[in-house]
Amino acid sequence: MIQWPGKLALLIALYSPTGHADSLRPLQPLIDAAEENAVLLLEAGTYSGPVVIDKPLTLDGQGRARIDAGGKGSVIVIDTDGAIVRNLHLTNSGESHNDIDSGVQVRGRFNVVSDNVIDNCLFGVDLQQSENNIVRRNRISSKPFELGTRGDAIRLWYSFDNKITDNTITDSRDMVVWYSANNTIARNTSSNSRYSLHFMYSRYNLVEGNRYYNNTVGVFLMYSDGVVLKNNHIAHASGSTGVGIGFKETSDVTVEGNRILYCATGLYIDVSPFQPDTINAFANNLIAYNGIGIRFLNDWKGNEFRGNRFIDNLTQVTVSSGKTANRNIWEGNHWSDYEGFDENHDGVGDTPYELYVYADRLWQDVPYAQYFKGSPVLEVMDFLERLAPFTEPHLLVRDEHPSKHRALVQVEEEFEPRDSLDILRESLGR
Repeated sequence: MIQWPGKLALLIALYSPTGHADSLRPLQPLIDAAEENAVLLLEAGTYSGPVVIDKPLTLDGQGRARIDAGGKGSVIVIDTDGAIVRNLHLTNSGESHNDIDSGVQVRGRFNVVSDNVIDNCLFGVDLQQSENNIVRRNRISSKPFELGTRGDAIRLWYSFDNKITDNTITDSRDMVVWYSANNTIARNTSSNSRYSLHFMYSRYNLVEGNRYYNNTVGVFLMYSDGVVLKNNHIAHASGSTGVGIGFKETSDVTVEGNRILYCATGLYIDVSPFQPDTINAFANNLIAYNGIGIRFLNDWKGNEFRGNRFIDNLTQVTVSSGKTANRNIWEGNHWSDYEGFDENHDGVGDTPYELYVYADRLWQDVPYAQYFKGSPVLEVMDFLERLAPFTEPHLLVRDEHPSKHRALVQVEEEFEPRDSLDILRESLGR
């Protein structure tokens, strides 16, 4: 075990640029001098970075030590297997996107990055070609840049079997998982960022129990098959691109037990599932108070919706191509606008739930008309069209056995309900 002796700290301070013991103590010599598997317990103070850990050891700041990279490079680079970095305040990385200047860069296996505060770092934790690492209970924020020029809070690139858990992310850009498989992303919280979680060409990952709110997008999966999303809470993804969970050419996904609230669009589905003979299964999700519950970009099939609750979305389902979503399976979902009865009290509606497209198609075909969705003018047009249709309406959705069980919705205080028209206006950037 290596600790800072008080006299040595004072001696180094005499040669430091600031001349006092609490600033920029050299840390790399301690790491270089440590034996493998040593435990370095840092005393309170500020240490100079960047530093490289190239052997298995434990670097523990005990919640009192700060490492400042001086605006150059990454604060810590872990280029080994079996290192532990914990209880540190990591700050002031460089600003290079090309070099991925980070709080911590990981290049190895079986490393642990835990219980750190990472701020004023362009990227938070970056893993490249790294396996079986743990990133947990860190508090991460980027530099105070415009949203698109910040770095990603956590980044996985060609990295497998890692566990990303219990982190708190704010004021960053994205969390990205690219070309990576078999990772667990659980119980993280992300707010005031762009993509809470973005998958690209990444298969068989588990996303469970996360809380994503006040981001532009909750979760977006692109070309990423076999992903499981369970029991996540996603809210207030608004603005012109606001999406709770989005899918593009993504197959064989399981979406279960999620709560998607107050988003411009709850679910966005684009050519998914893409692989032949696969399905995407949506079960027991709460999709409530969104501008649009589900938006299909085109007339597609292969999605199964069972036991979901669609509550007070301004529009429950829409298909941008103007055709139908009825080539998918709709079974036993609860629809807040269902007008049927349940005379035998078995919890199933006596008649199917049917959603037709009438004159309100106008707001879907004419972008500027979206601003008036929910207004008296369009509502009257829709009522007259339903009363005496002058064209044959399109059957958009048919649920043969809609659920009549009472849908209990409990919403936390930070997700207070807003008027659906306000959500729609946000989605148009008004």
